[in-house]
Amino acid sequence: MKCIATFSIVAFDPQRQEWGVAVQSKFLAAAAVVSWAQAGAGAVATQSHANVTYGARGLALMAADVSAEEAIAQLITADPQRARRQVGMVDKNGHAAAYTGEECYAWAGHHVGAGFACQGNILVPGTVEAMAARFEAARNGPGELADWLVEALAAGQAAGGDKRGRQAAGVLVVRAGGGYGGDNDRNSGRRYLDLRVDDDPEPINRLRALVELHHLYFGAVDPANGIPLAEVAAELQALLLRTGHYTGPLNGHFDAATRQALRALVGTENLEERWDGETDWIDGQVVAYLRQRFGA
Repeated sequence: MKCIATFSIVAFDPQRQEWGVAVQSKFLAAAAVVSWAQAGAGAVATQSHANVTYGARGLALMAADVSAEEAIAQLITADPQRARRQVGMVDKNGHAAAYTGEECYAWAGHHVGAGFACQGNILVPGTVEAMAARFEAARNGPGELADWLVEALAAGQAAGGDKRGRQAAGVLVVRAGGGYGGDNDRNSGRRYLDLRVDDDPEPINRLRALVELHHLYFGAVDPANGIPLAEVAAELQALLLRTGHYTGPLNGHFDAATRQALRALVGTENLEERWDGETDWIDGQVVAYLRQRFGA
């Protein structure tokens, strides 16, 4: 079994009732192995000589009201290779715990804080501490759990990160009703956000860009940022004419033909979560995106 030398963070946001995991490693598609989460249960990061059963088994235990600390204790007690394992967990109540086996390759260790745990192995010393400090600061500022988790990864990398370099990163966030359109997804974990960079020379930077795209496509729409379509009808008609979605006159009236053309373009660009095609106002972020992408 290969050693997944990595640094990761598991965390809980009580305001949005979200659980998440973020990871970076010089290991192809590391997040596919390391990251596990389920809304109403918790989150797990399993690494080093990873025992992937810790993911599903840990979530099942925490879903049954076992604490993160006790779940880890049960898993490692039954594991004859526990000295080589590393795991971090946060449970349904936001209590975190972590374990680093004595045979994990140096530097290896963890830091447990209020509602989160950072852990890593084969690291430059100081990486885990930098992650914890950045996460605690970030969660008191703007953004949401996914942003704070990626910020923690970036801080860990800036402090040294994986001694061997970098290759893959990922962030997973779950919440009730978090699937596309508010439905549960195929694995019933209710994944709100599940983004991976499997092989890239700068995986955390790429991951941050993907999170920003996720916010654009699937983030909550703020009515206060809405723009009446009548105010931008002429601009949109000219834009839609350039994209080939509209062939009518540039009359500045947001009529049925203009609405149909805009609905088609919004669907093509996967922005339908930000405008349903029915309202007489549109999210300002959609207008800004269309201007940037298709403006003259």
